[in-house]
Formats: sequence, C-alpha cells, structure tokens
Amino acid sequence: MPFALFFASTRILSKNRVLRQALMGSALSLLGLVAQAFPDKPIRIVVAFAPGSSTDIIARTLVAPLSQALGQPVVVENKPGAGGNIATVQVAKSAPDGYTLLMHSVAYSVNPTLFKNAGYDPNKDLAAVALPAVSPNILYVHPDVKAQNLKELIELVRKEKLSYASSGNGTTTHLGAELLFRSLLNLEVTHVPYQPAAAANAVVSGQVPIGSTSMPPVVQLAKAGKVRAIAVTSRKRSAAMPEVPTVEELGFKNFEANTWFGLFAPAGTPVDVLDKLNREVNKALSTKALQESFAALSLDIDRMDRAEVSAYVASEVTKWGKVVQLTGAKVD
Repeated sequence: MPFALFFASTRILSKNRVLRQALMGSALSLLGLVAQAFPDKPIRIVVAFAPGSSTDIIARTLVAPLSQALGQPVVVENKPGAGGNIATVQVAKSAPDGYTLLMHSVAYSVNPTLFKNAGYDPNKDLAAVALPAVSPNILYVHPDVKAQNLKELIELVRKEKLSYASSGNGTTTHLGAELLFRSLLNLEVTHVPYQPAAAANAVVSGQVPIGSTSMPPVVQLAKAGKVRAIAVTSRKRSAAMPEVPTVEELGFKNFEANTWFGLFAPAGTPVDVLDKLNREVNKALSTKALQESFAALSLDIDRMDRAEVSAYVASEVTKWGKVVQLTGAKVD
C-alpha cells in the first residue's frame, strides 16, 4: 500500500474511533440527563390486587416518602383481576419511561405456569425495580392437635389422614405446603383452599387441623393461644414472631416459601431511571416511620439493589414453575 494511502486510511480510522467515543460519551450523558430529569410529572403505581390487600397497603405506604423524595405526586391505581394478570399485562404494554409501575406479589412469579395463559413473560416483559417487603408463610395447627413442633406434626400426618387450609389454590401457602409434604416427605395431605383470613379462622374453629398461610392473619391468633405456630417458611426467623423456628432450621436445607411484594416497570425502561427508583424505595424503607408501619403488618423489610431483586425474582419464577408442574395446579 502506498504511504499516502496508508496515512489517509489511518487518519480515517482514527477519526472513526474518535467519533465512536464521542457518540458513546453523548449517549452516556443523555442517560444521565434522563435520570436527572426524571420525574417531571406524576408517577402511577398500578396495584395488581384490590384496595385493602397487603399489596395495596404496601404501595400506599410508599406513596408519601416517594412523592417527597422524587418531587412529584405518586398515585395508586388498583387493577385487580385474574390473579394479578390484568394489571401486569397493562403495565407491560405501557410506555417504558418509569411513569407507570406495577406493584405485585409473589404471584407474579407463579402465574405464568399456574395460568393457561397469564399473558406475560416474567423474565422479558417487565423489569424488577425493588422488593419492599417479604412476609414468611407460616405453618400452624389448632391447639388440640397433638404436635408441638414440625417433627411431631410430620409423624402425625404419617399416621392420620389430615387436611390443611391455605390462602388459596396456587398461592405459595398452598404450593409451599405441597413442596414440603408431598415433594420432600411423600405424604398425602388434603388441601382445602380459603381466602387468607378465612383460612386462619377455619383452623381456629377446628374445621381444619392445619393451616398454611401468610403471617398477618396468624400473629395475634398465635399470641392469644388460638392456634399453635409450628414453623415459618423463610430462610431466617421473622421479626414478627422470632420465637418460631424456620423449616430450614428443622432439617430441610434451603427450604423457602415466602410471600413477597415487588415493584416492576415495563421492559426497556432506562437503567438510570430504574436505579433511581430502586434507591428512593430503599431510602424510604430505611426510615423509622415506614419500618414501624411494616412491622405492624408483620412484614419484613428487604432492601435489595436492582441486580439482587432481578436475580431473586428470576429464581422464584424457576422454583415455583417446578412446584406448579409437580402439583398439577392449574387455573384456566
């Protein structure tokens, strides 16, 4: 190659490299400006369940501190139906700009396998923002049941044909009990689905000897001696009932079946916006007022960064998908 041509080619490559670097710098600067400008209008949190549900209460508890931190109104809109799928699909189809968010529960990770057509892909259609709260599920019995701990309950189930009440078909209170009794222990136990509060009342009244539900309906009942707490299904003990051991402590390694609550945004939302929302939610969760509000609801706070939330939700999708297939649970 002639020297002049070589020199010209080198100059062109050099200019292209400089141009690429300049464009990359501009793109990064633009992302930074997006994050700084966000938000410049109200933010809407679409709640997947009805007013008064735990998911709704958590969203509304976050509204005030988020509004103050972000300098814009944060409003809640309830969109219940189809186990949370209606709200999820709506948000997934919304503009990916951070102004429309979804507050959902662990059902987000269960529904794609549980429903014949949930309408969304949990790993592709939305991005995890934060995981404000976790409530362990709890295994408990009527006081007349002759089992003081999990070992004794297992032995009793081996001998007698017993039933358990859950918070509903396809919930983690149902699937977690199935995972323990059927999958790990190969025991036959009859499942009786209820609404959450009704399940606890069914155990109190003696209609069903065993309960597997989320914590909130059970804490005061256990303290009053109306039910006997056997174990919680989280990896660590719950602050609401620290005296109750975990299933893992009692010999079942890595056992976990929580009811968690997550905040999501449409896939494609700028990363800087997602990170900003995650930071502000976690700041709100660190305040004494919010911690006291959640503690009163028997909710444990879990401040995760976005990478941790994404990894956790993905693992939950995989885990509950396997359990749904194992149990054969389905919703048309």
